[in-house]
Amino acid sequence: MSAAQKPNVVFFLVDDLGQRDLGCYGSTFYETPNVDRLAKEGALFTNGYAACPVCSPSRAAVQTGRWPQRTGITDYIGAPLKPEAWKRNTVLLPAPYSDRLAHEEVTMAEMLKGAGYATFFAGKWHLGPEGFWPENQGYDINMGGVDKGGPYGPGKYFTPYANPRLPDGPPGEHLPDRLATETCKFIDENKARPFFAFFSFYDVHTPLQARPDLQVKYEAKRKKLGLEPKFGREEPRDVRLVQEHAVYAAMVEAMDLAVGKVLAKLDELGLTKDTLVIFTSDNGGLSTSEGSPTSNLPLRGGKGWLYEGGIRDAAIIRWPAMVKAGAVVDTPVCHVDYLPTILAATETQSTAKFDGVSLLPLFEGKELPERSLAWHYPHYGNQGGAPGAAIRRGDWKLIHWFEKPDAPELYHLRDDLSETKNLATQEPERVKAMLAELKAWQKDVGAIMPTKNPAYDPAKPNGRGASAPAKAAKKKK
Repeated sequence: MSAAQKPNVVFFLVDDLGQRDLGCYGSTFYETPNVDRLAKEGALFTNGYAACPVCSPSRAAVQTGRWPQRTGITDYIGAPLKPEAWKRNTVLLPAPYSDRLAHEEVTMAEMLKGAGYATFFAGKWHLGPEGFWPENQGYDINMGGVDKGGPYGPGKYFTPYANPRLPDGPPGEHLPDRLATETCKFIDENKARPFFAFFSFYDVHTPLQARPDLQVKYEAKRKKLGLEPKFGREEPRDVRLVQEHAVYAAMVEAMDLAVGKVLAKLDELGLTKDTLVIFTSDNGGLSTSEGSPTSNLPLRGGKGWLYEGGIRDAAIIRWPAMVKAGAVVDTPVCHVDYLPTILAATETQSTAKFDGVSLLPLFEGKELPERSLAWHYPHYGNQGGAPGAAIRRGDWKLIHWFEKPDAPELYHLRDDLSETKNLATQEPERVKAMLAELKAWQKDVGAIMPTKNPAYDPAKPNGRGASAPAKAAKKKK
């Protein structure tokens, strides 16, 4: 395949978007016509998975095609780096982790740049301090990718951004639209050569802030539908059970409009047929903390948890040259699969070793090699979850909580998507086999375990307990 024949690649990575936050995955409150169109024109994966229930590890996995444990980034960058820095009253001390994507790691941008692609990054990076930003990892242009995990500058989602890699725009400019504009500009300027554009949204991560007109729209829609906030319990946190948060809904629509703007540019330039588009998110929706803005039902839990609500995400691939429009794929896939897929589609050679596999055989009527997917999160996030690991093989999923190593949870996802029936005591041999496979995988990837916390006091409030923002969510919506 000559350089002129290589497909372009556009990758959309949305922050904290739950799988069920999209119309094509069943949401009836949020409106996402552009992403829904992408699914109709491509393939929708019902069993798409993040590599981790929080952001930075997943982002490292996307960029390298390797499990987070191999890169050393196993928690969101910004959490205490070493156990001795841990101050919360928890049973365990979280494992140490790396706070940057090492230069020795080879990213998708570096591989594609070596194959003649123009490379571009827009939005959230969150993979290390300056010197480890996108421009240091193979991206020719970096618009907005820095160390921070959210738009925390003076105007937050509106200019002024106070972002050293994104000049401020005119008054009222909205961040997702600005990043879409920059992406379109890059595509326009590189339309005569193969290009790779990675659009990494800051949306729909906190701070919860939306365009006023869109917020008003969803406040009216919520009232018309008679929706009220409802909460259940995912110990030790409350968990939102209804999608009705107007600000969050407006953020979802703003994300969708930005996707639509980029897709329209591809249409305008006649590049749609020759462009591979991938759409996914970095973890499940935020449902137990920081305003608890969305519900992931029927999936259990959310961001920061090893239940399906924390790790199952949206996964859509459109490439008219290979992917049949309207395809629905039930095969489980994960973040580590996207880089091998891109390399196969672009016929780009690499000597790097990947943990993922190319998904292109699925579009040729073939099956992927039999495999399990596994997760290892030796940390306490901000959402109430505890350190643990999980493995999915076929329809079975095992969760091994490190605080309670003798109390595994086993679920049959096809019959119990919501993970309500723990079958561990009924399936002791299956538990034993899956736990052995999980431990072998942990050894292979170099997983680091948490340790006992000598300062833990069971008489004091547990450090996993409800946060003030989570409690306030009931009152504030």
